[in-house]
Amino acid sequence: MCPTQLGLGILWPAFWTGLPIKLAFVLLFLSLGMVHFETRIGLAFLMLLASPVTVFALPTITLGLESHLGEGIGIPLLFLLSIPIDIWALGVVGRTFYLERLKREPQEGLGLTLWWKCALVGAVFLPALWATVSFTTETAIATSHSMFEMDFLKFVPVAEKISIELVLWGTVATGMLLGLSVVGLWLVGRAIRGTVESASPASESYQKLITRWDLMRVPADQGLMLTALTGGAVVLSLIFWSSLPVFTPHPHECCKKPDVKAAHVLKPVETLNKDEKMLAQLTTQVEALEKQKAEADAANTKKSKGNGKAGTAVVKTPAATAPAPSAAKKP
Repeated sequence: MCPTQLGLGILWPAFWTGLPIKLAFVLLFLSLGMVHFETRIGLAFLMLLASPVTVFALPTITLGLESHLGEGIGIPLLFLLSIPIDIWALGVVGRTFYLERLKREPQEGLGLTLWWKCALVGAVFLPALWATVSFTTETAIATSHSMFEMDFLKFVPVAEKISIELVLWGTVATGMLLGLSVVGLWLVGRAIRGTVESASPASESYQKLITRWDLMRVPADQGLMLTALTGGAVVLSLIFWSSLPVFTPHPHECCKKPDVKAAHVLKPVETLNKDEKMLAQLTTQVEALEKQKAEADAANTKKSKGNGKAGTAVVKTPAATAPAPSAAKKP
């Protein structure tokens, strides 16, 4: 088996074996506010989660090449937690790969051996890969920009110009990255080959080897393993959901967006029915007011008539009751 196939056959399954556990810790640290990614978040996640080869390379890239990916105590803590996860994942994958593909007996401490060899190769090769790809990308971008400064390309529309530039420098950068990745896998395979060659051949048949590495995945105490995994998942979930309301970022008071109410949906039938009911109520109220006014007018008319009769009686009474003139006195 060539070194490239050997490196890919070990690293790729190991990456996916440890990824779910690492993702749980990443989400927990993000919810607790312990990790803050500023730029290149996708690349930062990839560097963090593919830590069998980046555990020593990322500090070199961050400090030596001045490429700041993020900040927070969660980044070094995640690397420390990833070390035992990677050792376990490489041990499981390595034993399976040795028995199934190489038909070799896995040595004791295989996971630790594979881990430090992968980490050593990554510490040397990944900074060189980072610097090379960065330089190639910057050169390709500058070249693509300078191409459109020529006289016969100045009249290319802006949209087409952006698309062409992206295709040009993206193709060059992607090709360089893929080529160097293959070289890195070859180096990892060369580092692992010595461990493979020192392992003794397996004398069992293929069926027995399959049964053997399949049984290696079954824990001795399945109930204990299920209880431990369930308890750990419950604890992490409780910490995650309890920390989210506290550390979730909220907009500052000066940057709050105005409350926008949703536009009322016009429903013609309901609007007409409401208007009809309102008109009926208003008509009833108007009729009641008119009736009250008519009754008040009638009462006022009767009262004014009664007051008129009383006045007439008051005027005629003095004339009727006035004393008769006294007769002339007799002599």
